[in-house]
This record gives sequence, C-alpha cells and structure tokens, in this order.
Amino acid sequence: MPTVLRIGRYRFHFYSDERQEPPHIHVRSADGECKFWLEPAIALAVNRGIPAHELGRIEKLVFEYQDILRGAYREHFNR
Repeated sequence: MPTVLRIGRYRFHFYSDERQEPPHIHVRSADGECKFWLEPAIALAVNRGIPAHELGRIEKLVFEYQDILRGAYREHFNR
C-alpha cells in the first residue's frame, strides 16, 4: 500500500492489487477513506465515511497534485 503524499490529515495511497482498474488514488483520514479516479477525468469513485465538506477539500488537492499522483501510479504499475 504505497503512500504517495501526506497532506495535513490526509494520506494519499493506492493498493498494489488494483492494477485492473483505471488510474486512481485512495485518500484516508481519521474519518474514513475515499477513492478518486485520475483518468480519464478526476472524479469521485467511492466514499466511505468522509464528510461531504471534506470531499471538496480532498478533490481540490487531487486536482492540485494530479501530475504527481498520476506519475506515482504509472511508475508503480509500470503503465
């Protein structure tokens, strides 16, 4: 479960056994975890426990760091 970034209370990571899915990033906080697709466009895929107001903050961070997140995903999965 490689961690790509830590920003404040958020840990951006992915699971190594999810190579069959499109590029995405999981974000964990004390409240729960969510997943955002990185391609073809950034979009919320799953939310488990993250309050709606935090999802907006997380989405902004995903947009801000999308190049780093996509690069780490491609590097890890050799895509």
